[in-house]
Amino acid sequence: MVAALDRKLLRDAWRMRGQALTIAAVIACGIASYVTLRSAYSSLLGARDAYYETQRFADVFAHAKRAPEYVASRIDAVPGVALTEVRLVETVMIPVEDLAEPAAGRLIGIAPGGPLLNAIFVRRGRLPEPGRADEAAILETFARAHRLEPGDTLPVVINGVRRNVKVTGIALSPEYVMAVGGSAGQEFAPDDRRFCVLWMDRDAIAPAFDMKGAFDDVTLRLQPGTTRQGVIEAVDSILAPYGGLGAVGRDRQPSAFFVDNELRQLGSYATIAPIIFLAVAGFLVNLVLSRVIHLQRSQIATLKAIGYRGREIGTHYLQLVLLIVALGAAAGTGLGAWLGAGMLRLYQPYFHFPAFDYRLETRVVLVGVLASALAACAGSMAAVWRAVRLPAAEAMQPEAPPTYRRSILERVGLGRLLGGSATMVLRELRRRPLRAALSCLGIAFGVAVIVVGAFSRGALDTIIHIQFEQAQREDMSIAFTEPLDDRVSGSIAHLPGVLWVEEVHAVPVRIRNGHRFRETVVSGLAPGGSLRRVVEWPGRVVEVPPDGLLLGDALASTLGVRAGDEVLLEVLEGERQTRAVRVGALSHEMFGLTAYMSLSALHALLGTSAAASSVLLAIDGRFEEAIDAELKRMPRVAAVVRRRDVIRQFREQSAESMITTSIVLTLFGCAIAAAVVYNNARIALSMRSRDLASLRVLGFTRREISAVLLGELAVYVLVAIGPGLALGKGLAVVMMSSVNQELYRIPVLVTQATYGFAAAVTLAAAIASTVVVRRQLDKLDLIAVLKARE
Repeated sequence: MVAALDRKLLRDAWRMRGQALTIAAVIACGIASYVTLRSAYSSLLGARDAYYETQRFADVFAHAKRAPEYVASRIDAVPGVALTEVRLVETVMIPVEDLAEPAAGRLIGIAPGGPLLNAIFVRRGRLPEPGRADEAAILETFARAHRLEPGDTLPVVINGVRRNVKVTGIALSPEYVMAVGGSAGQEFAPDDRRFCVLWMDRDAIAPAFDMKGAFDDVTLRLQPGTTRQGVIEAVDSILAPYGGLGAVGRDRQPSAFFVDNELRQLGSYATIAPIIFLAVAGFLVNLVLSRVIHLQRSQIATLKAIGYRGREIGTHYLQLVLLIVALGAAAGTGLGAWLGAGMLRLYQPYFHFPAFDYRLETRVVLVGVLASALAACAGSMAAVWRAVRLPAAEAMQPEAPPTYRRSILERVGLGRLLGGSATMVLRELRRRPLRAALSCLGIAFGVAVIVVGAFSRGALDTIIHIQFEQAQREDMSIAFTEPLDDRVSGSIAHLPGVLWVEEVHAVPVRIRNGHRFRETVVSGLAPGGSLRRVVEWPGRVVEVPPDGLLLGDALASTLGVRAGDEVLLEVLEGERQTRAVRVGALSHEMFGLTAYMSLSALHALLGTSAAASSVLLAIDGRFEEAIDAELKRMPRVAAVVRRRDVIRQFREQSAESMITTSIVLTLFGCAIAAAVVYNNARIALSMRSRDLASLRVLGFTRREISAVLLGELAVYVLVAIGPGLALGKGLAVVMMSSVNQELYRIPVLVTQATYGFAAAVTLAAAIASTVVVRRQLDKLDLIAVLKARE
């Protein structure tokens, strides 16, 4: 008995192989999307955790102006601190020859033998020898960008003095997995060519900064179970008299902040994408199995009549479902492993780990396969239950023919305008409204997946337009090693080719509202400035209030404040003043936790004369080389950034991953749309073949009966496109909500080109599916079909 059902199972699977393969393709897409994203996530997470542990990545980071050595023992005595390490961290300028402008550098003075925390992973060469002030190990990303090797010489401006430093080693650090130079949320993307980290012997380099017997940076490892916030508050209290800038936990350290956000977003995608495919797969299984059971009513009756129980028949059809799942699981696991390894390679240029091994965990595969099997079985349960419950005597009789009623269009006399084929299509849609609605929903999911894959390209253009064409309009920005008075900006303004200069003063602060607080930077902007403005979506310029704070709404939400409220502003430099400041207005910006004041109000708040931490330039391009040459000779210049370089870098770093994601999701969306259309067409052909053959005998042409069959499918596709586009935008909103709002907030703007692309691709996939079915319709054996029993 079992053998007979097994033979029937194989024969049924072979007869419906086209439909089985399309369903298996959707299941494969679901498993592949899950395996791809989850395995890449697990591999990155494992690489990060192993790297952080082996290199003893610190738990707390703090920076100060200048603290004597004995303060380290006070920090070490804070309850919960397991290990304290003090060091020097200073900003330097690197005027390399292959860059027109000087690169920014971060010099880290380390103890002989290397640091105890944030251990350096030396790729090639060695660390600098103790006592040598002319040797340094440098960050691998910068070395690769400039083709530097151990033994090469690098010019470095250290506290205003240019030195030629010998490169002794090429290294990595857990502090710079993503080599961002600013505070979390203040840098858009790593710049390997323009940011370098140098590790030098601390004792040898300390005299250059008047830091002998002192330190300006401290890192801590905490004991297990220690409350990090308590340690941070204690460290802040100890370092406050020495110009402490506010301690932060690992989660706010710039590199770790970016890495954690990327991993969180990847993990969120691994949940959202597979759900779509598995939902569609469950629907298709229900659709196909219902058709199979309908056509096999007499077979089910015969099986019951000769002694098969309902449980055995139900198991038989579930085995058919699991066979399809097995095909999809095999293809999806292989495809997911291949795509997962490829996705990991996409992260390699940005996540700098010593080891980058792809790991496909058995648990990931099992979860993907099990979820697919459950979705398919859930979709088939209604059809299987009908087969189990179908009485044998009733199954021997054909189903009663459907009762057709005249539609409203026919009743008012408009039916004649539709023609015979269109009327039959309309009646079939009215006959099975639920199936029609579910078919449209399945196709709409395919459209939505394509929209999600394509919308990011329009989002990228939106970011560039708002942030780099309306808000940041300077040709060049120059950052100083420390705030300088307006005489410096005046001398820069007189350089040949400089058309306009604006000053900016960025001050590190902690903003408090009751128990809520956040460290950020208040940027003092020149009133009425034209080079740097606050621009919110969709392009409205927000004026900085003359005597209060302008807060980004993300920061305002974090602090729980509104316009008109008062906050405490703790300045984390200089005399570390604390002032009550009114929130004058809010803005909806796309990046970071932003805060602004007018330049004059900020200086009045600090009680200082005019000063600037950076200047913005509009220049005549013909004098660009001359300006660069002058800037390289200025010892207090820390970094020079061109707006066009930022835009190019932003596009380059987004393009590869964006294009790859778009292609994969487009293919997956096509698979969904094609599977739904093809299965509906095959079901309609199987269940209505006798009707269509009768029409041919009565004189209808192939074109006319094709219009009856394929017209229904055309209605499904055309009706589904609109809701699918709206659903795609909704899914894009859900996916973007997984991004850390403190990092960036991209408006989900789906362009007309994206909508058009999704609609065109869906139509193409549907047409390809109907062409296959049309060929089968042309081969319809009229005699065999009409001789078949009802």
